[in-house]
Amino acid sequence: MTTETASQVMLSAHQVHKRYGDETALNDVSLDLRSGSIHALVGLNGAGKTTLMRSMLGMIRADAGTVRVRCDEEMIPLDRLPRSEWRHVGHLIETPFAYAELTVTETVIAAARLRGVPRAVAAAAAYDTIEQLELGHWTHRRTHTLSLGNRQRLGLASAVVHRPRLLVLDEPANGLDPAGVHVIRRMLQQAAASGAAILVSSHHLDEMARIADTISVMHRGRVIGTLPPRGIDIERQFFDMVSASEGISTRGVA
Repeated sequence: MTTETASQVMLSAHQVHKRYGDETALNDVSLDLRSGSIHALVGLNGAGKTTLMRSMLGMIRADAGTVRVRCDEEMIPLDRLPRSEWRHVGHLIETPFAYAELTVTETVIAAARLRGVPRAVAAAAAYDTIEQLELGHWTHRRTHTLSLGNRQRLGLASAVVHRPRLLVLDEPANGLDPAGVHVIRRMLQQAAASGAAILVSSHHLDEMARIADTISVMHRGRVIGTLPPRGIDIERQFFDMVSASEGISTRGVA
């Protein structure tokens, strides 16, 4: 992975605010995503992680604040980003990309073509990505017959087949066994090493501690702090931070 001093901000949220009726989903959230870096979002269910990711991808409109994306040497507001620039973005938010009646290979080729990969090289790109995510055994299976874990791998393959420079993944290890988690870990590390900027949410604190360069903790729609990557007893640190934000003391608790 590149060092922060050599990296560039690729995606930036500044004081993003979102409400649903009387509920505040995001409360003035600011976050920078840098090239060559894995930025993890961790938090309890309902903390606002998915809402933030959807806001940063333009899937929902924030009530206030700005999101900017790097376009060449300039940071462009999300709503002014040229459509052609979306070919550099990959994402997996909630439901994996899949056409039920297509095979695994056909689905990943379709994802490549939708992201602007030329027809002449789309099949080769799909094959390489399928092998990277160890889906080779299921290449000719129709996607509706896949297990939950393999559908998740397929969604990841569709998100990365075009080698995006921005990658936003919501719970990418959902439904995966330990071997699958290891495959995803390797894929994310390789993408970051190639210069991609990666934002990933997860409930797996230990896994994020292994791979992330930055770990931001969200709670009740706010970023309440960061955890040290590769830190010791990161789960305890996480719950201490959440409890402190609620004004609850954990002193003396084993």
